[in-house]
Amino acid sequence: MTVNLSVFIMQLSDAIMAERGTELAFLLRPTSPHAKDLVKEFRNPTVNTLRDYKGSIASPWDEIAIQYVLVCTDVAKKRPVEAFKNQSSLFQLFQKYFATSTGWSLPALFSILRDLRDLALEADTHAKYNNQTIQCLEETARIIIPAFSNCINDRTSPPQESRKWGVYYVVGLIFKSYFREPPVQVKRISLSKNILRALEANSDLPPLSAYPKSHQVTYRYYLGMISFLNEGYEKAEEELTLAFYHCETRAHTNQERILTYLLPLRILKGHLPTDELLQRFPVLRELFTPFISAIRAGDITSFDSALEKWEHRLLELNLWLTIERARELCIRGLFRRVWVAADKGSRIPISMFHASLRISGVDVPQVEAECYVSNMIYKGLMRGYISHEKQMVVLANANAFPRVADRPSPFG
Repeated sequence: MTVNLSVFIMQLSDAIMAERGTELAFLLRPTSPHAKDLVKEFRNPTVNTLRDYKGSIASPWDEIAIQYVLVCTDVAKKRPVEAFKNQSSLFQLFQKYFATSTGWSLPALFSILRDLRDLALEADTHAKYNNQTIQCLEETARIIIPAFSNCINDRTSPPQESRKWGVYYVVGLIFKSYFREPPVQVKRISLSKNILRALEANSDLPPLSAYPKSHQVTYRYYLGMISFLNEGYEKAEEELTLAFYHCETRAHTNQERILTYLLPLRILKGHLPTDELLQRFPVLRELFTPFISAIRAGDITSFDSALEKWEHRLLELNLWLTIERARELCIRGLFRRVWVAADKGSRIPISMFHASLRISGVDVPQVEAECYVSNMIYKGLMRGYISHEKQMVVLANANAFPRVADRPSPFG
């Protein structure tokens, strides 16, 4: 059945009166089947040409219906920037209703905001391709924040119908807008902290575990990301691990995003990923395998070569500093080989560690080799002390090379 604007407005009215949130969300999606009918009905609509429809339904829904037609037309005619602006106006109008509504309207809110972000991404991509400078994604985050406030500050709706049940979905969209383009800017991390502070200050929110799994995973992923970028590695590992194990197994792309930051943290703790895991994620296998192989072999030269080869990509992902820190595990592996070659003796001349470094391509004087050994002991990667007088490394009789993860501060 062909749907004209009059029929569409009637359908809109029925969904609102009956409080059918999922149906309302479907009606307001620019990709829904009836959108094509509305585009055909009005060849080049404007607010003025559609003014006869004002008042045909209670405000603000009359204006929302008009804005919806404009958005659909812009999408059909591939005008992403205009579509984003009209979708922004549609959302601002929807906000007037949502601020006094209950949780039944959350599906419509989610749909409108998701479309807004998708159109912002398309607009930014279009602008970049045409050498234009607009930042619709950043603007999207600013536009969405009032919806976050309307959700978190709902104190009048019954608990099961509260707008609070939309908090983590909206927060996820805000974070997606902040963290879309690598490398992530410090300003965006700071803005994210404002959101986190607001969540912490609101003690009457339902526990995170009560929200849908998809909301939990998205929130934990970005919480882990923020901790990672602030070098709060223990918190980052905890949140990313929870995000990965709760992520839908069919959501391969999302699992890959989580592992992009979780794997380097696990490597820093000495837990090298298995070949079986890496086989499932070819992109990550290509990126991380050279570093993992170098750590296993104690091959510092190969590790440094991989750092140089992947420098640009690692910087893009904000991973360079973290991976570079894993270089000390290569040195530990090399020194452990020296210990094994010395029949696991407790007294090894510094000259042997010096020779191993030079063979591995690290051409340094012996005094610097002594510094390398000293750092290994200081960081808990070796147990023992250096006898400067005898130029000898005295290692512990038991557990001379403790597991990396067993150190008091494995990320230290």
